[in-house]
Formats: sequence, C-alpha cells, structure tokens
Amino acid sequence: MDYHMRVVFSLLLKEIRSNEESTDDSEEDESEEEPKLKYERLSNGVTEILQKDAASCMTVHEKFLALGTHYGKVYLLDVQGNITQKVDISPVKINQISLDESGEHMGICSEDGKVQVFGLYSGEEFHETFDCPIKIVAVHPQFVRSHCKQFVTGGKKLLLYEKTWMNRWKPSVLHEGEGNIRNVKWRGHLIAWANNMGVKILDMISKQRITNVPRDDISLRPDMYPCSLCWKDNLTLIIGWGTSVKICSVKERHASEMRDLPSRYVEIIFQFDTEFYISGLAPLCDQLVVLSYVKEVSEKTEMECCARPRLDIIQPLPESCEEISSDALTVRGFQENECRDYHLEHSEGESLFYVISPRDIVVAKERDQDDHIDWLLEKKKYEEALMAAEISQKTIKKHRILDIGLAYINHLVEKGEYDLAARKCQKILGKSTELWEFEVYKFKEIGQLKAISRYLPRRDPILKPLIYEMVLHEFLESDYEGFAMLIKEWPGDLYNNAIIVQVVVDHLKKDPQNRTLLRTLAELYTYDQRYGKALEIYLTLRHKDVFQLIHKHNLFSSIRDKIVLLMDFDSEKAVDMLLDNEDKISIDRVVEELENRPELQHVYLHKLFKRDHHKGQKYHEKQISLYAEYDRPNLLPFLRDSTHCPLEKVHMACESQYGLVITSREWETRGSVPRLLWPWSCKLVCAHITLHTSEVSFILMGLLK
Repeated sequence: MDYHMRVVFSLLLKEIRSNEESTDDSEEDESEEEPKLKYERLSNGVTEILQKDAASCMTVHEKFLALGTHYGKVYLLDVQGNITQKVDISPVKINQISLDESGEHMGICSEDGKVQVFGLYSGEEFHETFDCPIKIVAVHPQFVRSHCKQFVTGGKKLLLYEKTWMNRWKPSVLHEGEGNIRNVKWRGHLIAWANNMGVKILDMISKQRITNVPRDDISLRPDMYPCSLCWKDNLTLIIGWGTSVKICSVKERHASEMRDLPSRYVEIIFQFDTEFYISGLAPLCDQLVVLSYVKEVSEKTEMECCARPRLDIIQPLPESCEEISSDALTVRGFQENECRDYHLEHSEGESLFYVISPRDIVVAKERDQDDHIDWLLEKKKYEEALMAAEISQKTIKKHRILDIGLAYINHLVEKGEYDLAARKCQKILGKSTELWEFEVYKFKEIGQLKAISRYLPRRDPILKPLIYEMVLHEFLESDYEGFAMLIKEWPGDLYNNAIIVQVVVDHLKKDPQNRTLLRTLAELYTYDQRYGKALEIYLTLRHKDVFQLIHKHNLFSSIRDKIVLLMDFDSEKAVDMLLDNEDKISIDRVVEELENRPELQHVYLHKLFKRDHHKGQKYHEKQISLYAEYDRPNLLPFLRDSTHCPLEKVHMACESQYGLVITSREWETRGSVPRLLWPWSCKLVCAHITLHTSEVSFILMGLLK
C-alpha cells in the first residue's frame, strides 16, 4: 500500500483514534532532567511544499538541503527551508538523493527506475532508466575529482558505474541474489549496503567484500522496517535494524593472518537492543542519536496505533546502553506514519539532526548555553541560571546577566524571601543608582523597606538622600532600635541631617525619656557638629561615649561647667581626663567647680597629689580636712609625703575640729580609739622639719572618727 492510499485509509480511522495533532514544534516529557536537544520545524518553502506534496527522502549538505517528494520532485533548499531550485525528475516517488562531499554533484533515483547523476554547476549528466524500482543511489564522496567518477545504484542488484576514458559509463555488478538492495552508504574507500539478508561492506581498493552482518529479526519485513546505516567516520559503521543496534569497526588484518582473506575485517564493538523500532541513526560525539518508530495501545479504543516518534540520545556500553535523553516529537501526521516513513539525516559540522516525515521536517540541534539558561529559568532555578550566565557571558547571545538577576529578585519577592532578595540586590544591581532606586521603591510598595535597608549602597554609588530618609522614616515609625543602628552605621552625608533631627525631636516630644532616641539624637548632633547638645544628652544618659566625644572633638571648653556631671558619671575617667588636659581646664577651675562637692574634690586632688606632690600645693592644707573626712587611711601617707603642710596648722586643725591627739609613743587618740601599731621613733620628719622630743602630738584629721 503506497503512502497516499495509506493516508486515505488512516483518515477513516481518525475519529476512532481521537488523537489530536499539536502545533507545537516539539513536546518533551515533563521532567526535571534537562533535555539535550532543542527542536524547530523547517518552515518557509518547506511548509508550502508539504501542503501539496509529501516528503519521501532528504539529504543534507553543510551549504544546502535536497528534498525529494512523493510526486517526483527534488527541491534545493537553504538551511532555513527556503526554496532555491526545483527539479522535476519523475511523476512518482523519489527514493533517494545522494551528494558528494563538495556538494557539486547529485545522484537521484525514483520508484519508476530512473537514475540521474549530474553536476549542479556543470553540464555533466548521466541518465538511465531501469526495468525495476531503484531504491538507492550513492555517488563517490570525491566525485568532483576526475578519477573518482563512480556511483552505485541498488534495486535487485548492486551496480557500480564507472566513467571510462571515452566518457562512457561502465556498469559492473557488485552483489546480487539476496533480494532488493535497501540502503547504501559510501564513505572513503568503503561501501556499506543492506539487502534482505543483512549488511555487507565492500573495500573499493581491493574490490573485496570484507564482512556480512546478518539481520537479527528476520520476522520483520525489510521493506516495512528498513535498515538504517550511518558512517561515524571512515572506519566505523553504525547499523540499526528493527530494534537492534550494532557498531562495527573496520580493522586491518595482520600480515600473518592474511592467507586468502581480505586485508581488512570488521569487529562489532558495541551491540544492544532498543525498546522501539529504529527509523534512523546518527553519531553525536561518542553517543548515538536514534530516531524510533513507536506503537502504543489506545486507552479509548484498545487498538494499536502509531504514537509520536522518539528521538533518543544513547550512550553505548560494552554489553548494553544508557539512555541519556528521550524526546517524543509531535510531527504532523504522525498518526498515519509507519517506520519506513521516517528518516534521520545529520549535518556533521554543526550537529544538526533532521527528522523527515511525509508531512513534516523537524530540525534538532544540541542545546547551547542560552538554551541551558532558558531551561533553568523555566524551572525557576534562577541562582543556577545567573551562575551559568556569568560563566558564559562572552558566548551567550540571548540572555543578559542583569535581566536574569532582576527576574531572580522578582521571583524571591514573590516567594516572600525578602531578605534574600534584598541581599541579591548588592550583586545584581551593582553600581546603577537608577536600578537601586527602582528596587527600593518596589520594596516600599510591598512594605519591605526594612529588608533592603541593610544592603543599600553607602559608597559608590550613593543614592538620592530621599531614598535613605524614606528608609529612616520607616524605622522611626516602628523600630527605634533599628533606626538607631542605621544612624550609627550610615555615614551622615547620605541624608539630610537636619530633617532627621527634627523628626527625632518630634518623636521625643511624645516620649521624652526614650533612651534610644536620645542616644540617636546625640549621634545626629555630633555629625552636625553641635557637640554641646550631644554632650548634654550623653551626660544625661551617662553614656560611655561621652569621654570619647570630648577627646575626639576637643570639647573641653564645653565641659567647664559640666565637671560635676562628668565626675558623677565616672569619677576615675573624668579625673584622668582632667589631669591629662590641665592646659585646657586648669586645676583651679576644677577645684572651684567641685567646691560644693567636697567628696569629688578630694578624689580629684588626691589623684593630682599622686601624680605630682607639688602641683596642687596650694590645696594641701585643704586636703587635710578632705582626707580626714573621706579617706583617713591615706592621711598619714599624705602628711608624710607633703612638704607644704605646717605641723602647727595640722595640730591645731586636728585638735580644734576633731579633738584628736596622737603621741609618738602610744599613738592613741583621746577617748576610746584603738592603739596604732605603726612603728614610730622620737625623731619625726614632718614637712621637712626634724623634731627631737620625747613626745610629739599630731592631730590627724580623718585618721579615725
């Protein structure tokens, strides 16, 4: 039954089968595994051709395509499918088209027995009509050369035609007697062909047949399930027949094994079976691309019907194979097609694979990095897509890293992962102020300014002050601690300081004792160089940074009237600071400021005396009472070390104010005072005066109460 009769018959079964034809270029199984190939229909002129005719065969050259039809026409097409030339060969089906490697010579055979070999750009031509259908034709790969004017044809016989020196074509029989020749492929000096019995290979140099590979499943009709042949290279032949795949390697026989045997032999290096019937084969590096014809049982009718053909990538293994990818192709009219209606041709230079069926031609090609990124984006794997784009940024043509990044940010926002989205902004938005500001407004619209605040750029680039102020206002309304942290971390020149100060002041009117706001206001005043106001707040808060602020900004003139506050906050640090900066705040000024706080006055003068016994000498007499009142254990050491305390004044002051007398022998005070166990001699040194007496009275203020 020819193709057109089968089409009519199949149309009657369409309603029963209820299979709808899809207009998609290809459909792939829903899977997380990324496909290896991408597909598109060969359109333009091909669409017009296949609306009125049906494709029967096609051959591929790197420069153009040659398509044969069931109505006996041959079309030359460019790689986009546009018609560049049309040749009427026969009124019946074109069975095969062959091109030499140069693409300058073509061989054509048809179902009515016609064979033509001619030059596309020369007047060279051969015509012959046989009395039987000619199924195959193959021109010598180097036909363009004068000594390679050869081609073979196959019907009931395999015939070799050679051009003689008289420009005549001389035929010779290469093989016959095993049924029709079904396929032939010529590569270098080797011709492989298939007949009803199996596959043979002929060495054209020795004119010897070097192998016979029998077909495995003889139950399959060879005309319905034809053999597929493909040379991977000059010495490797791939055979597909039924569900069987064999990869054969042509090898040189060792001289010691020659005898009467051919110089070459064939070894099957891989052999395995596939799940479906093979319609075509092609190599892809060390893998195979296999076009399979699939039958399945309809769930509705429980009848066997034709399913979509599959294009699989298979990795041959020593004793089996591994399926790398498998795609079901929705070709037009797949419901009516049979195994013999499909063909697979490939362009070696570009790894292009053409799936030919009567009503459709689908082009498969290896997926590039752009396709890989497309798939990742489709699966919402934005992180991987971004990484792939960065790695391949010099080779990708379709995608931009920025576009992928922005899509990634949007995806994270949609998922509610606001912090991660904001963090990715740093890498994706880079130094573009326009993009940053756009994203900030997007985060504001969804109420997530806080999320992006941590990642806003603070240098190179710097955004408009309004952006930072907008974020600060957001925190000030709901998160004082967060607001304080931003003020501490952000440089003050990012925003209008006066505006933020006023807003903080307004909030303090509602909550005047809020320590967080007060501390933050002090920092704002500091940046604004209003150190006096900042200092007041720090002192009020008793904040540890007050001393650092004074030192850093030399605020000693501002603290002359705040010495008591500083001493109350941290007397030790305050005294150290005052003593370290006597040139800025004099001793007299400090003593004067502390006049109403004698306990603080004592702390200051005591440390001054420790540093230098002479600097505060004018206050030594005053210190006697201060020691007696606040630090009696240190009174005697003070009196011993000071050279500016007259003994008579010490005696008078101590006895008149405290009623205390201590003798050199007993060192007792009058009343119930414990005995002092301090060694003493009759020779007493006091204020650099040596007194020789059996008894010296000392009035020691503050020794004991």
